[in-house]
Amino acid sequence: MILNVKICGVSDHKTLNYLLCHSFPPKFIGFISNYEKSKRFVEFHQLKELVNINKKKINFISVLVSPSDEILEKIKDLNFDYYQLYDVSPKRTEEIKEKYKIKIITAITVSNKKDVEKYKAYSDISDIILFDGKGYHKSERFDHNLLKDVPASLNKMIAGNIQIDDIPNFKNSNYMIDISGALEDENGKKDLKKIDKFLNTVHNVNS
Repeated sequence: MILNVKICGVSDHKTLNYLLCHSFPPKFIGFISNYEKSKRFVEFHQLKELVNINKKKINFISVLVSPSDEILEKIKDLNFDYYQLYDVSPKRTEEIKEKYKIKIITAITVSNKKDVEKYKAYSDISDIILFDGKGYHKSERFDHNLLKDVPASLNKMIAGNIQIDDIPNFKNSNYMIDISGALEDENGKKDLKKIDKFLNTVHNVNS
C-alpha cells in the first residue's frame, strides 16, 4: 500500500485550508522556504502567517536547499515538524537536527544507482529518506527500479514528477509519495480539483 502522501509547494491559504479540511488529507504538507528560484517559494513574512494555523494531525515540512544559519534561525520558531534538506552533508544534517530538535527528511536526487547509494550515509541520522528526481525547478522522473535494493525497513518517500495516473502503480510499494507539479495548473498554482482527484485516488488504491 501507499503508506502516506506529501503535497509539496503549497503557498496560499486557500490550498492549505482545502487540504486541512479534506476527507482524506495528506500526512505531510511541504513549503518551499529558502529556494527563491522556485515558483512555489514563500517569502518569510507570508510563510510565518501561512503556517500559523491549526494543522490538525498533518505534519508541516520546511523544504530547504543548502540552508544557511541565517534562514535556520529565522524559521526555528515556526510551526514545522520536519526540515526537508537538499544538498546538506551528513555532518551538517546531524548538527541541524540536534540544534533545532527537529525531524529530518534527507532528499537525495537520483539519476543512477550511485546516487541511490548515498542514502546509506544518512540512514542513521534522518527520519525519512526522500528519493527525488534531478532538478529543483521541476524534478525529473527517474527509474524507480533503481530503488529495488533499498531495504524495506528504511523509512522512505519517493518523488520525481509523479503523475496522478501513476498512483495505482504504487499500490504494493510501501512508499510514501511526494507530489507537487502534477497538482498544478498551467500557471504553476495548485489546482483543487487535481488535488481532490489525487487524494481520492490514493484512498481508493489503498482500500
